Amino acid sequence: MDAQVQQQQQAAPQQQPPPAAAAAAGRRYGVHFSASSFIQAPLSALLEYSGILRADPGGGPHQVGGGGGGGGGEVSIRIVGSGEAAGAASERGEEGVVEDEAGAAPQANPSTSAAAAATAGGGEAGRESSSSYQRYDIQQVARWVEQILPFSLLLLVVFIRQHLQGFFVTIWIAAVMFKSNDILRKQTALKGERKMSVLVGITILFVVHVFGVYWCYKNGDLVRPLVALAPKEIPPFWHAIFIILVNDTMVRQTAMIIKCMLLMYYKNSKGRSYRRQGQMLTVVEYFLLLYRALLPAPVWYRFFLNKEYGSLFSSLTTGLYLTFKLTSVVEKVQSFLTALRALSHKDFHYGSYATSEQVSATGDMCAICQEKMHTPILLRCKHIFCEDCVSEWFERERTCPLCRALVKPADLRSFGDGSTSLFFQLF
Repeated sequence: MDAQVQQQQQAAPQQQPPPAAAAAAGRRYGVHFSASSFIQAPLSALLEYSGILRADPGGGPHQVGGGGGGGGGEVSIRIVGSGEAAGAASERGEEGVVEDEAGAAPQANPSTSAAAAATAGGGEAGRESSSSYQRYDIQQVARWVEQILPFSLLLLVVFIRQHLQGFFVTIWIAAVMFKSNDILRKQTALKGERKMSVLVGITILFVVHVFGVYWCYKNGDLVRPLVALAPKEIPPFWHAIFIILVNDTMVRQTAMIIKCMLLMYYKNSKGRSYRRQGQMLTVVEYFLLLYRALLPAPVWYRFFLNKEYGSLFSSLTTGLYLTFKLTSVVEKVQSFLTALRALSHKDFHYGSYATSEQVSATGDMCAICQEKMHTPILLRCKHIFCEDCVSEWFERERTCPLCRALVKPADLRSFGDGSTSLFFQLF
């Protein structure tokens, strides 16, 4: 029974590159990333473009890795009868025996090498199959995410519509706060070139903004947490978040008003006054951090102490929250006390005032400002700079500007540049 079917497909491999090479070249040069595929399946398109997934024309797990029959060349299929198969098997067995007799191990079983080869081939096939199934699972997850993505966006739109006023108020006050922080830092960097009229105008705008926000929500529960009082009623979760966000931002805006007044007081600050200005700004900021850590406590205390969940559960959650909050408050208290101690010290830890002989020996020229020394400071590394220049330098550095020797010890972060912490204190 001899039946033989041959199918031959002639291809031109030199005219068309292999699919894997084409996909790699497409990913490399950004050619294989089509807009239509991104619109239909954005997540799958991104995964394929990044190389995590391969293009799967068949859609099944066995075709993810790209089989052996997909390229060009010649494919032959032969159906062999039983008699011919038995003869071929006996011929292969005789050839194996002859080769074994001629070799160094005449007693070796010819089926051992065949079994080893089959085992190795099976292991490679198993690894390829496992990798293909993993990629197929990732692709299925990506498709599931693509299916629920429109519904998730729809829910987000409905949520924004339900809290439209609070949503836009939060964006507005956050944008004003970021811009105010930038303005305050620029005014601090101007030093003696600051204009009093500009500082007064900025202060008035900040005051109007803070009072305007609280006037719009005068009937709400915004004011009570400012004086450590819990809201009258148990706030819903998103309402509690809104109260904390608004109060946290407005308190920072109030601290910026105080910093503007300090800048007006130290308008022509030089030498010790400039260093004292930086210390005062740092003390204000660390007191602000301490107050902001205490600010959400009344709101969350009222939120967790909800008898509807049961007395035991509400008491447990409230106790855990207060325990976590206590550790944070202790850290803020320690930082504030350290800033106060630095303010009370009249000396500084990175050097001392230089004598006239020491200044003359160095040429009476500051290496930072390239001008004549003004209130020269001798660092521990024996380099001399103006007090204004080196004080500003050590607000952001700890090493000498010339030799890079470690001069300033590690201590609290300085906020002498007028900056304010931009992280929200939600809990």
